[in-house]
Amino acid sequence: MNDAERKRRFDALARQYSDDLFRFGVWLCGDHALASDLVQETFMRAWKALDSLKDAGAAKSWLITILRREFARTFERKVPPITDIDNVVVAEESEQTPEDRTERDLLRTAMFELERKYGEPLILQTVMGMSIAEIAVQLELTESAVMTRVFRAREKLKERLQPSERGGNIHELA
Repeated sequence: MNDAERKRRFDALARQYSDDLFRFGVWLCGDHALASDLVQETFMRAWKALDSLKDAGAAKSWLITILRREFARTFERKVPPITDIDNVVVAEESEQTPEDRTERDLLRTAMFELERKYGEPLILQTVMGMSIAEIAVQLELTESAVMTRVFRAREKLKERLQPSERGGNIHELA
């Protein structure tokens, strides 16, 4: 492929997946600046290896794999700063009412509080729109293991977000 085609192909990938990669990066590290760096590193590595991407349909999984590996490399170089999870806000495209934002924030907080083994497959499915099969490949698990983890994550969220016997939900009582 010539340079112009390569640049067009890369630009299309960057436009299509940068927001998703950033959201996933924020979820992984909890820091907007580090997530932005991770996305930038992901695209730098993707540019270098663009010729190895034969199936355009696999681009999203390919980029997520690169981002996950870049995140793992951050621990080789330095320990990322820990940020209070309440300060992580992913921009929404549409305006919501205060009630909608409260519900969304409660759900987001509960998802971030899940153990990583349950939260990661759920985030990949709900935020990134990946199928169980794609998640299984991404996390190097069997499909049944992914389905179990997603099911358990959803059950944990239900438990966490159910109103208590005294009224209100668990977050309001804490």
